[in-house]
Amino acid sequence: MTDTRVLLVGAGNIAVDYVKVLMAQGVDFDVIGRSESGCKRFFENTGIVAEPGGVTEFRSKNYSDYSAAIIATQAQELSNCTNILLKSGIKRILVEKPAGMSQQDLVQSKVLAEIEKATVFVGYNRRLYSSTKKACEIIEEDGGVTSFNFEFTEWAHRVLAAHLPNGTLDNWLLANSTHVIDLAFFLGGKPVDMKTYSCDNGNWCKENGTYAGAGVTENGALFSYQSNWSAPGRWGVEVLTRKHRLIFRPLEQLYVQKMKSVEINKVQIDDHLDLEYKPGLFREVEALMGVDADSEKNMKTISEQVNDFIYYQQISGRTYSQ
Repeated sequence: MTDTRVLLVGAGNIAVDYVKVLMAQGVDFDVIGRSESGCKRFFENTGIVAEPGGVTEFRSKNYSDYSAAIIATQAQELSNCTNILLKSGIKRILVEKPAGMSQQDLVQSKVLAEIEKATVFVGYNRRLYSSTKKACEIIEEDGGVTSFNFEFTEWAHRVLAAHLPNGTLDNWLLANSTHVIDLAFFLGGKPVDMKTYSCDNGNWCKENGTYAGAGVTENGALFSYQSNWSAPGRWGVEVLTRKHRLIFRPLEQLYVQKMKSVEINKVQIDDHLDLEYKPGLFREVEALMGVDADSEKNMKTISEQVNDFIYYQQISGRTYSQ
């Protein structure tokens, strides 16, 4: 438990998930929503009152009451909310991925964080899954990653059923698929050389939708990826060491194939936090609050997100700009 007071910005489904974690950790918090109707739904789901009007209307309040903030708004609003809170003096911020919809957005937040001597984490919660934690232990014991591959196929029927804003839908690789891309490069290392291919096969949004590529990381590991949003598939990552093939499919679970065996077995992990709450969020909030050094070490910073943006654009075959 901590005496820190948190400002939660957003009143949608992900904000509801954060409320469950904040309450479980005994953290005091206030919630800002945007619309009256959204705040009403939030209250119906949580029993917590959210103040409508967004961060702009809230600026007249005393931000000094808060030493940390969580931003869980629509993707197009993330960067602006981050910048407002940074200018208002909040020193620790967790902003949902991708933290900005253009490189300019991200750079502006990065520079502001440096000026204000603040820490901004980007919410790539797959890094803090129990399956990821266990895989990192195995990778270290085995002497590192030698190669890896990943797939980030998206399901159009589910995405379109969510009725997302066009700005989010049309930039879906950046807004959502980067969860898988980030996890793969978190485990295997950042690319130092990469060849990418993409094509538009009549996809359901402005993204190309069909992707393939390969490269080598800073650690000398070779990698490849593919994704086809107009064909069956699912998210997945496979990491190879000298002793094991580690399989994340689904990402919340870990399977292993050992050397000299064709058997693939599920690894038993302590995943009670990922079952009780939205996976990864409990440890993310602990990292934000500064009570879990190991989780904080694995969090993504705004500076790292700025550096990784070049990979996202290269893989997508597009330039993300506003």
